[in-house]
Amino acid sequence: MSCGGFSVYSCLFFTCLICWYEATAFKLFQEAVNNRPVIGVLTQIVSDAVMKPFGETYIPDSYVNYIESGGSRVMPIRLTLSTAEYESIFKKINGLFLIGGASDLVTSDFARVAKIFYKLALTANDAGDFFPIWGTCMGMQLLTVLVAGENLLTETTAENLALPLNLTTEAHSCRMFKGFPKELMKAVTEEPLTGNFHKYGLKVKTFQENQKLSSFFSLLSTNIAANGAQFVSTIEGKRYPFYGVQWHPEVNRFQWSRKLNFPHSSNAVQLSSQLAEFFINEGRKSLHHFDSPEEEDSSLIYTFTPVYAANFTAYEQIYFF
Repeated sequence: MSCGGFSVYSCLFFTCLICWYEATAFKLFQEAVNNRPVIGVLTQIVSDAVMKPFGETYIPDSYVNYIESGGSRVMPIRLTLSTAEYESIFKKINGLFLIGGASDLVTSDFARVAKIFYKLALTANDAGDFFPIWGTCMGMQLLTVLVAGENLLTETTAENLALPLNLTTEAHSCRMFKGFPKELMKAVTEEPLTGNFHKYGLKVKTFQENQKLSSFFSLLSTNIAANGAQFVSTIEGKRYPFYGVQWHPEVNRFQWSRKLNFPHSSNAVQLSSQLAEFFINEGRKSLHHFDSPEEEDSSLIYTFTPVYAANFTAYEQIYFF
């Protein structure tokens, strides 16, 4: 048989070739990578008296260094902008980072602005517009409040403690730890690689009994507080690229106070590095971008000068706004 001068087999071959090309092109489009990611970091409200002379909000340089070490730039996001301005910023950045600190998780400006970005991220991801969020310590606590719709935290004091993680079965099939070497995964469960500096947290029992939380997040690790309470220490979204740790991976490489128990072993440094690179690789999946190179450059934290703060805080340097 023939088909316009070609055998039917030739026609089938070219038809298959065209289908393969279209499928491959679509796959390549879907897997486009942004190698110039910018992560937005919400500024934190100044609460310590010694810091108030420098500004109303701040970002410790350890978080900035942590994000930059993963291969991204940082855009500081102030807490005094309009909703329209936050919506505009959302379309330009490639992820959101919620840092630790001390703010009311329901009534503060920090919580209010985080909620705006959280809702935008839900809508974007539902529409196929990838956008990740990371929360560290209070940032993770805030994520649980946003998902649950209420503050379910109780006292789970683990102040100035370096702890190993009690990994759950879900941790071995999660996204966050997927690229970890086997030796590091073993070390995480045996060595005190995670720095904890919190008074409140989410009890495992509370997490498991709350349908909103347990259906939204996978529980990856737990720990035991000073009062014996078992608390949630690592989570990741089941459907959404949202991640939270009750501990502080940034201190392993970028904070050096001799008064605090910051893990600085080789494995502790590797743990911090792996997580930074993981989250920034998530950010690379976002194709949001600034309208111009000039707008991008003027929005980055490079235009600000940090203040040396090791002589009056636990941070080496702090950006004030």
